[in-house]
Amino acid sequence: MGAKLRVAGWIALGTVAGALATMQLQAIARSSVSQLPYEELQQLANVFDMVKKDYVEAVDEKKLITDAITGMVAGLDPHSQYFDKKTFKEFREGTTGKFVGVGIEIGMEDGLVKVVSPIEGSPAFRAGLKSGDLITKIDDTVVKGLTMDQAVKRMRGEPSTKVVLTIFRKAENRSFPVTITREEIRVQSVRAKLVEPGYGWIRVSQFQDRTVDDFVRKVDEIYKQEPNLKGLVLDLRNDPGGLLEASVAISAAFLPNDAVVVTTNGQIAESKAVFKASPEFYLRRGGADPLRKLPEALKTVPLVVLVNEGSASASEIVAGALQDHKRATVMGAQTFGKGSVQTVRQLSPETALKITTARYYTPTGKSIQAKGIVPDVMLDETAEGNLFAALRVREADLEKHLISGQGAEQKDAARDKAREDARKRLEEEAAKSTTPPKPLPEFGSTEDFQLAQALNRLKGKTVAVSKTLTERKPEVETN
Repeated sequence: MGAKLRVAGWIALGTVAGALATMQLQAIARSSVSQLPYEELQQLANVFDMVKKDYVEAVDEKKLITDAITGMVAGLDPHSQYFDKKTFKEFREGTTGKFVGVGIEIGMEDGLVKVVSPIEGSPAFRAGLKSGDLITKIDDTVVKGLTMDQAVKRMRGEPSTKVVLTIFRKAENRSFPVTITREEIRVQSVRAKLVEPGYGWIRVSQFQDRTVDDFVRKVDEIYKQEPNLKGLVLDLRNDPGGLLEASVAISAAFLPNDAVVVTTNGQIAESKAVFKASPEFYLRRGGADPLRKLPEALKTVPLVVLVNEGSASASEIVAGALQDHKRATVMGAQTFGKGSVQTVRQLSPETALKITTARYYTPTGKSIQAKGIVPDVMLDETAEGNLFAALRVREADLEKHLISGQGAEQKDAARDKAREDARKRLEEEAAKSTTPPKPLPEFGSTEDFQLAQALNRLKGKTVAVSKTLTERKPEVETN
């Protein structure tokens, strides 16, 4: 078990759950109810009554109803979900980029929480936490054995409450406690820097409410440092998605005005739509166009988009649009393959339904669902190859995933076996070795192999193309 936990920790930095859906927020309810199947509803009522009367102990009626709704929606596809009070609050935190906590971006290393980066200005930043610090205890709870989600929940809490983190700092070979007062944190979903003279790197880790404004600010900073930018890398690796409008805006930053970014199609009228690279398609609450501040040169600067198996949903919209319009070279690994749109309908002030209402298509009409974006240039994760790629789950591996009908990838028994074999092999190696395998380098660092290859592409130099990665197996059409 110990080895298995360690392996899970090593791959956490390079994996994605695909939990955040591309969505359109709608706080509405249907004014009319379609014809109901009364016989089936009567059966549901009978079961409810039997459970209430005959179960071995008293049951909570509200919980029974909530569980029934949850089960009904969960049976549709992996991304439709009923939000109760708690999960709806967490969902809104994810899309607004605001939550109450200490303010760190985290990963896992050898079963411990690793500080990838303290968020600038946050309580953790002010307390002196550094990239690479390992958190070994949260209050009195030992981190070893916790999942990343469990660790996150323990660090979050109510404003003005305190949490004690025990830190192990490798560089100083010491452990020490840090008491941090929680406060509201605004997640920075965009990071950027001038990698070297003439070449910039901008990373979008998630598409949230503030992503477009943050993107514009970061691009402006790059151009102030380097007015004659020769090339730019847009890094969407491990970006699980987020808001549809934000992905349209980021695409529009690089595309000609009115170019098609994405189309959607579903059962209801509002799901049949075309989104273009102009303000009316990405301004959610009116106001001035944030993209008006961008330098005109951004429309023509040579561009590489980096993606991997963790790039999902909204990030696939951006990669697909820029690829189809031949505005960028897409490099990396085939993406997650979440090509569906979720609409959030508020049922009460504290509950909501997130339901899949459409599939989306790239400008040339390709469905990404269960297939993903195939890069123009396949890259390995490191110079040594792909240590953990076989372990990663993609949309086609999820139970009840939608099929695109355009040759999208199906659940593949051979791929499932390869993943399990790779997991066992890593666990066996971990059990034999006294040192864990080297974790993947931080995105944007000097050790970032894929970023180095993207820069080579922009400079016209030789790129170390993967010799092992191939396009995923397409579905077998049946009559």
